[in-house]
Amino acid sequence: MHNAVNRATAVLMLIFISVMSVMLFFGHKDKRSERENRELAALPDVGLSAMRDGSFAKDLEHYTADHFPLRDKLIAWDASIEAQISERIVNGVYITGDRLIDTGASDRESADRSAEAINRFRENYSGAVYFVCVPTSSGVYAESLPPYMQKNTESRQITALYSSLSQDIRRVDAYNILKMLNENYVFYRTDTKWTSYGAYCVYRTVIQKLGFSPTAYDKYTIDHVTDGFRGDLYNRSQYSGVKPDIMDIYRCSGGAEVLGCVGSDEQGNTYERQLYDKNGLDSDYKYDMYMGAPLPLVKLTTSVNNERKLLVITDDFGACFVPFLTQHYSEIDVVRPSEMSGQMSSIIDPDKYEQVLFLFGIDSMSDSTIYEKLG
Repeated sequence: MHNAVNRATAVLMLIFISVMSVMLFFGHKDKRSERENRELAALPDVGLSAMRDGSFAKDLEHYTADHFPLRDKLIAWDASIEAQISERIVNGVYITGDRLIDTGASDRESADRSAEAINRFRENYSGAVYFVCVPTSSGVYAESLPPYMQKNTESRQITALYSSLSQDIRRVDAYNILKMLNENYVFYRTDTKWTSYGAYCVYRTVIQKLGFSPTAYDKYTIDHVTDGFRGDLYNRSQYSGVKPDIMDIYRCSGGAEVLGCVGSDEQGNTYERQLYDKNGLDSDYKYDMYMGAPLPLVKLTTSVNNERKLLVITDDFGACFVPFLTQHYSEIDVVRPSEMSGQMSSIIDPDKYEQVLFLFGIDSMSDSTIYEKLG
């Protein structure tokens, strides 16, 4: 009897492995995981050199992991189980009752180098420079994290970064603005970035620093375009127990209009863009609705008749922030250093603008693309 059970188990295991192998190597293969917002590994080529140096085995392992049958369901199931039986951390994402929080820490040394690069930019630029460092949700909702994760808080990191900046760079304290309002919907539940409302709350202070009166909130018509946004924290954790997010479009009733929105790459190719592109809602990452998928440069012209020009140097946080600025400037140019391979000076001349606004999330300040490309 015992031998019969062993033989039956062995046969079932062999059938299972055979079926999985057939599905793995002959089933349909996606090139990209929409849920994880990344490219999946391709089947590696068999080569003598790859076999010798071990890269074939490593690439095959990545391919197998990325295309394992029922992979998405297994990852989501694993995330749900881990959240219930462990410390509720999945792939660096802390799971609370109502939101996901990034547990990663910024690189202080790299952030200091970014500050040095911005100081050098200031020395070579004759206009006024403004700087906004935006916390992630892990900073604004730090009290939701275990105490041992709160030692090197984003508040301290931002304070240290600001103290490293030149005295004549005008800073805006976005952290305390958002912290005071954290019971409101200022950050997405499944993404590290702020909502349009969070961006508006900081805009009110920034625009006063820039010399204008903010547009009143009741002047805006708000369109809830989707309630199914799952952001980068969901992509990392695959945990579906947190409610998806709402994405909004803010339009100023009777206000200035955007007359032109043109993006360009480093080769000089241009692309018609929109301030809000609803086609982005059908893309792998719905956040691309805000000004479209990132490009090195986007030039905006508006119906504001004051001949004021602003240069915004930013990361993802700028995408839903820039629309509020269109009520105050006739021209706004938006530069994304992370999308450039060369120096910023190859696509834009900062001296053509009377004001430059740096707006970055604290995580981006530890990214070498910031301080390497401001020349």
